[in-house]
Order: sequence, then C-alpha cells, then structure tokens
Amino acid sequence: MAVGKTLGWAKLEDLYLDPQNPRLGRHNAGPDTSQARVLELMADWKLDELAVSFLESGGFWSQEAMIVIRQGLYGKQRLVVVEGNRRLAALINLRNAVQGKPVDETWRTIARDASIPADLFTKIPYFLAETRDDIEGFLGFRHVTGIEEWRPAEKAEYITRLVDKGMDYRAVMRKIGSRTDTVRQNYIAYRLLLQIEDSTDIPKSSFEERFSVMYLSLRTEGVRKYLNINISANPPIVRREIPRIHRKALANFALWLFGDAKRPPLFTDSRQVDKFGVILESDEARQYLERSENPNFEVAVKTAGGDEPELVKLVERAADNVELALTRAHHYRKSKKLRAAVVRLVEDTSQLSDLFPSTKEKSPGGAL
Repeated sequence: MAVGKTLGWAKLEDLYLDPQNPRLGRHNAGPDTSQARVLELMADWKLDELAVSFLESGGFWSQEAMIVIRQGLYGKQRLVVVEGNRRLAALINLRNAVQGKPVDETWRTIARDASIPADLFTKIPYFLAETRDDIEGFLGFRHVTGIEEWRPAEKAEYITRLVDKGMDYRAVMRKIGSRTDTVRQNYIAYRLLLQIEDSTDIPKSSFEERFSVMYLSLRTEGVRKYLNINISANPPIVRREIPRIHRKALANFALWLFGDAKRPPLFTDSRQVDKFGVILESDEARQYLERSENPNFEVAVKTAGGDEPELVKLVERAADNVELALTRAHHYRKSKKLRAAVVRLVEDTSQLSDLFPSTKEKSPGGAL
C-alpha cells in the first residue's frame, strides 16, 4: 500500500506520539516509552511556536497532514504518528492548557489569549501508511537532506538503521537523496560510536552532542590510521569490531574527544578537527597525549608542528602590511611615531631572520 493517498481525519485522543522516534535519542526511544515521557522529551522542540501558528492560521492545514501507521502499542492497535510528532505534541500541550493543565506559564498565556478554531482537536488530517518502511524514504529526504533536518547523531542513527536492514550505501543514497560517501561516513561514525559506548566507561551524556565532531574527525588521515579505520569499507567490514590491539587506541580516542568525569574533552571547537588529525599523525605529539594525565591541545599541536600554517600566515600578513606601508611611508620621513614603529619592525625582523640564516645571503645582483 505504501503511503495512502486518501486523507483521513482523527480526534486528538486517537493519535499517539511515536515512542520510537529517532529524535528522542536511542537511550530514550523504544516501544515501552510512555506517552508522558515522550512528551516530556519533546519539551524543548519549540512546540509553543507551532501552537501559536495553529491559532493564527485558523487551524491545522490539510497539506500538513500527519503520516501514521496502525500498529500494536501498549497492548492495543493504535494510530501512531511517524511523521508529524511535533504537530501532535503541540496540539496535546495546547489542549491540556485550554483544559487548565498547562505545562508552564508560556502555555498558560497561550491558552488564556487563544481563540480555538473549530475542530482543532477533533478533526486532524492524516495519511495512513502500511508500515514504517513505507515512510522511510520520505523521512530521510525531509529530515536528513531536507528542510527539517535532524541533528547529526539522529541522521546517522537513521542511516544506520537502513543499512543494518540490508540496504547498501547506494540504495540508502537513492532513498534519502544524499551522497554515497556521506551515507558511508555516517554509518562508519555511528558504528564507531556504538563501539565506544560498549567498550569504554566514557559518560554517554555528551555522545550525541559531540557526534558531529567525531564525524568530522574521520576525514583526517591521522584519526583513520590511529583507529585502523577504512573509510571506504562496506557494511559487513564496518560491523566487525576493531581488533583488540586497537582497543586502547579506541579508549584514548573517546577520552580525548568526549572527556570523562575527571577530564574535559581535549578540544571543543569542530574547527580544530584538522589539527587533531595532525597531532595523531605525529609520533611525538601522539605519545604526549597518551602519557599525559591532562594533556593540553595547544601543546600537542605545537609538538606536532601543526601551528606551522598559522605562522606562515602571520609572516605573510606582516609582509603584505610592510609592502602596503612602503607605498606611503616616504611622505612621513619626519614622523617620530613612524620612525619608532620602523625601529621595532627592524628589530623583530632581524630576530626572525636570524632563525633562517640563508635569508641573509645576497644574490649576485645584491638583492636578498
């Protein structure tokens, strides 16, 4: 049947939030998660903005119909909303507020000023799908590559679920409208996250928040070599555990990336990922990280020579500024301030030149 084309209508009490929604997080999602718990987990999903939109537009538009499946839930057959959970949760909170049971003051204010459109809670549009699989392509396009994107860990979990059902990377790519290499890297990153969760004592609280940093780190040669990861591997190879000889490396990697109860992450800015890769490519810098109880990221970068590009940019920028100054400096030969600045420049460049003796050798024409 796939997704039905006939629009159905349901009362609010006949529709159920999806306790297996990937956005709830894998530690929260599951068929036994109660509706109250699901609603609680959705509290910061900007539901109040949706409720206000319903009120201002005069109701629930049919073109925003939910997509539901009929499945066993809590011991009975229910209409479970697979696409449209934010809309359903907004309606639930709004009705509770109207009935004098607001979640907080924001909902109390919304209900107090509300003019409830007719049938808002009794005529909710939906399309019925036969199975979750029938909806997955739509979900992938809308939330992985589309306008209502999930967070990075949620995307990766969704992709992993498709791959582990037997789809290859190209099939997932076609289903969700993404690139094959993106699908592959998400799958490898999420599988790595599961291994870290199973084999280390790193607190799980920051896993999903910092997932994007780990995802980006897999692009660096240093991380891939350190963990012995083949970024081109097919699913069966990815699912195979990292050999035991690399378990210590995996524990180190997790500690540096996520931190633990005693130590913060080695770095928090995703823009530092490339430098992290450079550190792991350097034997000296990597050994510094491994032996230090509280390693410093900048020290490790300098040990690996990872600050060389920045130094080059600093010197090039200084040279650009000097060349610019030369176009105007002759107009201010009597300026004491300019002379003092020139003296400082000469002293600094002399010290810098001492570090590179070859720069003092003159060419046959007399130029440096």
